[in-house]
Amino acid sequence: MTPQGTYPGTPDVRRPAEPGQVPCLAGFTVGVTAARRADELGALLERRGALVLQAPALRILPLPDDAELAAATRSLIETPPDIAVATTGIGFRGWIEAADGWGLGEALLDALRAGTLLCRGPKARGAVRAAGLIDAWSPASESSAEVLDYLLTGGVEGKRIAVQLHGEPLPDMVEALTCAGAEVIEVPVYRWLPPADLAPLDRLTDAILAGTVDAVTFTSAPAAASMLARAAERGLRDDLIRALRGPLLVVCVGPVTAAPLESEDIPTAQPRRSRLGAMVRTLEAEAPRLARTYPVAGHWLELRGHAALVNGELRAVPPAGMALLRSLARRPGRVVTRAELLRALPGGGDDEHAVETAMTRLRSALGEARLVQTVVKRGYRLALDPGSGPAPLGGNCLSGDGR
Repeated sequence: MTPQGTYPGTPDVRRPAEPGQVPCLAGFTVGVTAARRADELGALLERRGALVLQAPALRILPLPDDAELAAATRSLIETPPDIAVATTGIGFRGWIEAADGWGLGEALLDALRAGTLLCRGPKARGAVRAAGLIDAWSPASESSAEVLDYLLTGGVEGKRIAVQLHGEPLPDMVEALTCAGAEVIEVPVYRWLPPADLAPLDRLTDAILAGTVDAVTFTSAPAAASMLARAAERGLRDDLIRALRGPLLVVCVGPVTAAPLESEDIPTAQPRRSRLGAMVRTLEAEAPRLARTYPVAGHWLELRGHAALVNGELRAVPPAGMALLRSLARRPGRVVTRAELLRALPGGGDDEHAVETAMTRLRSALGEARLVQTVVKRGYRLALDPGSGPAPLGGNCLSGDGR
């Protein structure tokens, strides 16, 4: 029977802290590209211990006085649609509010009641029902593609169909419906535009390229496309795509959001349900693969993005120290020369004394000087314990829900 506080084969190695002691995302840096509900998403991540970099990749421009929206609204009132498609909750509400401002609110609602209302997802359905209307159908996938398949399967020849756009044109849907014999009225309620201040997005891109971001989240396809477009403007698109392919973790709220990224062979993690909370839980579930755990000098050492855990206790490590630690961990137990470690330091340098200074601070931050061993006249090594058995996997964290 193994004594309490030990692992098989390593009686001097203390167990990590009991599960529930460290937030699951503590020590990780997460980029947030959302424009809407960015604060809510950031709070969910911070509650789980993450360091959050806010960098809106787009902005939403409402069009309450837009002539095109007004013209589409009046056209639908004069000749009510057979079918109307609500694609987003914010867009549908904005449309009704704009119509109210023109004195056309009730007339628009009457026109929509005269036909069949379809909703792309639950948020759109909620806005439709809040307006006093009844929806007929909504796809489980919350995708425009499934809405299109539903319409084409039912037949649309001779039908007048209103499609509420969600920030950008839907040319594929409009063309497919038109080719199938429908008359399509596009309803542009708001538009996606690049952010007014590009500096935060540029800083996030630079951090991703520098390898100092562990995960990045996307809540809309236009945000993903906007980030890639901005990188292209800076001549960094190919570099960014390579970085997003891993080991960085890319998390999207759903398949529609992921489409611009996956078209570039960028792997993404997605929740089963397209919700912010579900996306954050997906990130929590995937986070353990971003960490590496080693049995070192009688302790468990776990490397996270900008911090380390020693026996389950979170230790903040300076950037220079973290760079040294990662360099040592690439070859755990083997000697890494001072020259190699010097090249690993942020900004480099030509004085090996910088390595000694950073190493002193690293040992102090870890609280256990023996984790990194000095090998006289050769360099340093991570004091790996041979034959120490498997490292603990995940579970040693506290979720944002207190679990």
